[in-house]
Amino acid sequence: MLRVVAGENFWGSIAAQLGGTHVAVTSIVSDPNADPHEYESNTNDARAFAQARYVILNGAGYDSWGQKLLDANPVSGRTVLTVANLLGKHTGDNPHFWYNPAYVEQVAYRITSDYTALDPGAAGYFAQQRAAFETALAPYQQRIASIRSHFGGARVGATEDIFVYMAGALGLNLISPPDFMQAVAEGNDPPASSVAQFEQQIAQRQISVLVYNVQTVTAVTTTIKQQAFARNIPIVGVSETLQPPDATFQDWQNAQLMTLQNALNTTALGS
Repeated sequence: MLRVVAGENFWGSIAAQLGGTHVAVTSIVSDPNADPHEYESNTNDARAFAQARYVILNGAGYDSWGQKLLDANPVSGRTVLTVANLLGKHTGDNPHFWYNPAYVEQVAYRITSDYTALDPGAAGYFAQQRAAFETALAPYQQRIASIRSHFGGARVGATEDIFVYMAGALGLNLISPPDFMQAVAEGNDPPASSVAQFEQQIAQRQISVLVYNVQTVTAVTTTIKQQAFARNIPIVGVSETLQPPDATFQDWQNAQLMTLQNALNTTALGS
């Protein structure tokens, strides 16, 4: 059985589904109440990395602690998938790759390919698992298509750039100031001009829905959320890691998308 370590449980969920009974997956970052950007590794993490034959990291600065553990524990024969490298992304790029449906597909294909290389005798089994995962993704993909069909072009806001990739996939017009969203994602104070612009968008009800990262909460994002609530703008919470932690990747994503779809529908009916 392949020992697999994923830096975050969203990649871990996908890895476990693709590997089935032939893998044992450990996910490091899984606390639904903590900001993954602020995670600090420990000795248990180091031990898990040292024992793993396959490691999946997000990259692009999102889990730099993981790369440090790898560098500190070189192991012959260990395969490492850094998602950012697969996608041609770098530190400074938006690292929330799991919110891009096309990227999720690329990662899934790569994981299956790596599993097959590590355990060639199980190639047929891994192919079956890959097909089963595609079937399991269908409701998630269908909901994305439905939202794009019914609400494409709708103007929305977001407190953090976690939603940028998905907004693009959904055909939504994300009009929040980019420097506001990026600053919050990086743990910095947004420029005053971007805060003023965002507050004006809310005051004038230029956005139909506010998407709120429930794991990156600051005084500024809380104020934005309160202002949206006061203007009767629906607020949709999204998270960085699986909620609940034992959910599958696709069930977690589909539940969030369903909430967003309902919010957009409510706004459309009220307009």
